Amino acid sequence: MLSDSGVTRYRAAPAATLRIEPLDALTLIYHRASGMTHLVDSPVPELLALLAEPLTLDQALAALTERFDLVDPDRDALAARIDELVESGLVERL
Repeated sequence: MLSDSGVTRYRAAPAATLRIEPLDALTLIYHRASGMTHLVDSPVPELLALLAEPLTLDQALAALTERFDLVDPDRDALAARIDELVESGLVERL
């Protein structure tokens, strides 16, 4: 589904469906809805936190750039990572 402006928004799976446990440099995410466990590295936990509220790709990139003082943000890399999260069920397209 597209928003009124025709731009896709992304939202993380509801917090109630995720159990997130930091394990040193990695993070373990159990997705209750699918029964799958994911072992992830940064920036996945940060993206899930950021996408608690629906954002467009450009809004997410701007927020990440500001929060982490990114010098050369890569929109294509972010799009690829978000697509991976959509495939895993951890993020949904709205």
